[in-house]
Amino acid sequence: MPKPAKLEAAIQAAPSESEPTWIRGDSASFRRASRALFLAGFASFSLIYCVQPLLPEFPEDFGVNAATASLALSLTTGALAFAILLSGAFAQVVGRKTLMFTSMMLAAVCNLVAASAGGWGWLLAARAVEGLALGGVPAVAMAYLAEEIEPSSLGRAMGLYVGGTAFGAMVGRVGMGLMSAFTSWQMAMYALGAACVAAAIGFLLLLPPSRNFRPQSMPLGRHLHLWRQHLSNPVLLRLYLIGTMLTSVFTTVFNYSTFRLAGAPYHLGPTAISMIFLTYALGIVSSSSGGKMVDRFGRRATLIVTFTTILAGVLVTLTSSLILTILGISLITIGFFIGHSAASSGVGASSGSAKSHASALYLLFYYIGASFTGWAGGWFWIHGGWVAVAGLTSACATIGLLVALTFTRTNKPKAGKGNGSATDIKSDRLPFPPACRY
Repeated sequence: MPKPAKLEAAIQAAPSESEPTWIRGDSASFRRASRALFLAGFASFSLIYCVQPLLPEFPEDFGVNAATASLALSLTTGALAFAILLSGAFAQVVGRKTLMFTSMMLAAVCNLVAASAGGWGWLLAARAVEGLALGGVPAVAMAYLAEEIEPSSLGRAMGLYVGGTAFGAMVGRVGMGLMSAFTSWQMAMYALGAACVAAAIGFLLLLPPSRNFRPQSMPLGRHLHLWRQHLSNPVLLRLYLIGTMLTSVFTTVFNYSTFRLAGAPYHLGPTAISMIFLTYALGIVSSSSGGKMVDRFGRRATLIVTFTTILAGVLVTLTSSLILTILGISLITIGFFIGHSAASSGVGASSGSAKSHASALYLLFYYIGASFTGWAGGWFWIHGGWVAVAGLTSACATIGLLVALTFTRTNKPKAGKGNGSATDIKSDRLPFPPACRY
């Protein structure tokens, strides 16, 4: 039996349950977690967006119009939006790592099934199920980072995860375009599915287990209460609206840029069209910069730069020059990834407890923008061409800019309970302030 003095010393040395055990930014665990979440971002976003370079081919292959063709992506993101909401709650019971791995593996298998679809209806069904399967990754990944990474390194870690999503989205789109040109789109989807199975296994081996999360069973009423609490937080509401506007612009521009470049006066083929997605390389860099910008200049300034850059990019795409059009798309890409990194890290900072619920709501709004506006943009394209699409996306960017202007540089906390409301946020420059730790 331990002596009382030794027992007391051991108790004092043991971390308190009320004090989180952070993963430090200079540790091996931080590097492993960053690589694992990079793989999660790569796999999930390559699977989501792999059909985007194929959209101009669907009208010819299946006899559908541009808006209907966009459903191959919109149904995936729409199903994903609601799956994320449910998985954010489910993760409170089964744990972060288990749910993310299972979701990654199931989605990769669904992509293999989608490659075998024999008709348009079956293709859409497979894509919808794939979106449902992927619901266990994005919100839970954000919650894991907010819970496990030390506050001073959260912005950098979130930027690396968002960089993985950029890399995956770029590889999925460019790889599909290249492979489909030399083989078929079915073979390209088989190859991507196999790669994402490998990514899921790598994720499982690399990600450190959660140390600050304790599984807990919650009744439905408790989940509803937490969602209502987050929706009553004015800081979170603004971040949710910003996420909606960001992805509305981004998805719509890329969806219908493919149709624009396939037609007159460009007449580009699938391989050449897929090259525009190489601009995602800029997103890999700018996403990390977005986290650093928030830490240095604050969220308000970063988001103002975000939507100003996006608006400038949309206006540049109105020219008929191919080079200037690509430049405009590049500006939109840079602005989007800076904004997404700033907004997503702000959700973790502003949510207090139940971070997976707050992250799930952010991504619900985010993917509703991608799904609905991405589909509606097809009707703007059909009836007004690129000028109408640019008008729609400019309006979304303007709304985002106006919302960004409502942020203040510092929100001082009031005395009282730390319930995750706007008054609990000590400063919007901190990716995860002390008032929100748990």
